[in-house]
Amino acid sequence: MTEAAQVRAFWQHLGLPGLADLHVHFLPPPIERAVWREFDTAGELIGRPWPIRYRGTAAERLDFLRDAGIRRFPTLPYAHKPGVAGFLNDWSRDFAAQVPEALPSATFYPEADAVTYVPALIAEGVRVFKLHLQVGSFHLDDPLLEPVWGPLAEAGTPVVVHAGSGPVGTPYTGPDSTARLLARFPRLRLVIAHMGSPECAEFLTLAEKYEGVHLDTSMAFTDFFADGPHGRYPPGLVPRLRDLQHRVLWGSDFPTLPFPYRRQLDCVADLGLGDDWLRDVCWHNADRLLGPAETDS
Repeated sequence: MTEAAQVRAFWQHLGLPGLADLHVHFLPPPIERAVWREFDTAGELIGRPWPIRYRGTAAERLDFLRDAGIRRFPTLPYAHKPGVAGFLNDWSRDFAAQVPEALPSATFYPEADAVTYVPALIAEGVRVFKLHLQVGSFHLDDPLLEPVWGPLAEAGTPVVVHAGSGPVGTPYTGPDSTARLLARFPRLRLVIAHMGSPECAEFLTLAEKYEGVHLDTSMAFTDFFADGPHGRYPPGLVPRLRDLQHRVLWGSDFPTLPFPYRRQLDCVADLGLGDDWLRDVCWHNADRLLGPAETDS
């Protein structure tokens, strides 16, 4: 059975129309090459060998996702310095216009013109933003970002945030700036990447406190993380995820996976929270967050 067929078998068993994967990356080729070099060399923000399994062309990766039945996915660009967001956003806009399954995605950075371009992107129809505190070296409550959070909260547009300190912590990672931001803007819809690993307990508590906070599953439950410096998701927290059934989202981190795509699905199923929980995580919660997919109609 092919890898794609193994993924299809998983969601077909649950009676779903496919999977909604809220943690997928497609980036402009020069940016993508730079990111992959960091993985290939176990750079300072990676910290360990991390062989990328799905490193074909964009067309080949799209073919895999479609064959596997991944019906909705973002491109999740993230800016690493001022002046880069516009280039990333333009490329992502063009990509989404050509790929029906791709959610219009964008990023922003603490810079003076963010106050202008973020509301414009919301009005344009961007469905999800991505921020990476580890790579970008900023806090969520950076004063230059103050003007963008109100429009984002008002629009209800989700922001996927890599805020946890995995795989390598920096002075900018961890839950503190997320907590400070939510205290100011409690209606924000934030999706905490990787379940906030390794600060899983702190980010879970924020999700329990704020209705707009969601958690994505990417990498957090795998043996690969268990072999790393931070370890697997703490088992003692798993029962609390049952009460957050509507706010946990399937995410894979495709294509930068060191193992087959299906493996993470099995890890999430092995949590033992039941098929109804899995159906929500793998499909229905994306509808709740983003609106129904065309596949639902």
